[in-house]
Order: sequence, then C-alpha cells, then structure tokens
Amino acid sequence: MIDVLGFAGSLRSGSLNRKLLESAQRCAAEGLRIERFPIDDIPLYDADRDTEERRPRPVREFKRAIDEADALLVATPEYNQGLPGVTKNAIDWASRPGRDSVLRGKPAGIMGATMGPWGTARSQEQLKLALSAPLARVMPHPGLYVRRAHEKFDEDGRLVDDETRRRLTGYLEKLGEWVREVGDVKAGRRG
Repeated sequence: MIDVLGFAGSLRSGSLNRKLLESAQRCAAEGLRIERFPIDDIPLYDADRDTEERRPRPVREFKRAIDEADALLVATPEYNQGLPGVTKNAIDWASRPGRDSVLRGKPAGIMGATMGPWGTARSQEQLKLALSAPLARVMPHPGLYVRRAHEKFDEDGRLVDDETRRRLTGYLEKLGEWVREVGDVKAGRRG
C-alpha cells in the first residue's frame, strides 16, 4: 500500500481544491491510499518558533504526517497568478531544517482547481520550485489542471464531470508509478 499525504492549499470551507483532493481519495487506484491533512491551524512561519521547544503543535503534526507518508500530494489554487500564501507557508514549515527536512527525497505530486479558464499552471510552476528547493522529488508530469472547476462538482462536493474524473484517475495512477519508481530516498522506502 502506498500512503499519500494530501493537503489543499486553501482555507475556504467550500474550497474547490479540497473537493478535488476528496475526489482523489475516492478515485485512487487500488494500492494507493490518500489521507487529507488540514492546514487550517498552521501559523505563519516564524524562524524564532521553529525550534524543538517552540514549534507549534499543528506544525509538528504536519511534519510527522509527511515523514510517515510515502508521498505528498498538493492541491493548490491560484491567486493573482501565483501560489497562495497558505500553500507556500505550509511548505516553508515542512522545509526546515534545511538539508534535513521531511521533504528531502519525498515523492510529490501537484494538482489544482480554479474557477478561471486557465487552470492553475502558474501556481503549480511556483509550487514545483518551492518543493524542489528542499529536495522533494516532484513528479515530472505536467500536473493536473482543473479549470472552471465550479462546474465540475455537485452541491455535495462530488466530482460529476466524467472527463475530469478520467484525468484525475490517470494522474493518480501516474503518481503511484512515480512513487514505486523513486520511493522515499530519505526513509529508504520504495512503494
């Protein structure tokens, strides 16, 4: 079983990216389990608090969950043609300490949903850079872009667009293949 930790880079209760991540949990192929981690309680990064004695509990839990997972999956929106602050903030906390972060060697996948017509291409490119800096192993795939996402989910948050479901399922299959190929270098695990 490949355990994937996913988080949505949006705090909004009706977040399209949270819906996309929940849909990924339902569409995951056999052998791939996705657990969602809420980042709502992670405070703004503060290096003065980033010590063993002062690190906030939500940050410790987030880093522990990443460390225990075989891979990371981030569903990011795009705000003002870029990466949302809460997404970058979560990555900043997880990226410390420098060359020994829980992200080092961690396979990672990126996807995103937006109401706009262009998807989340710019946000995903920025996220690739943010994940690559602490040496995460970002899947070399164009990513999954869901545009006009508000038209793809029903009132209960279920993905109702067949084409998007097909693309999501295919993306998750590729993520599983990526994890099996590269594994988690830091932990010495392979999928």
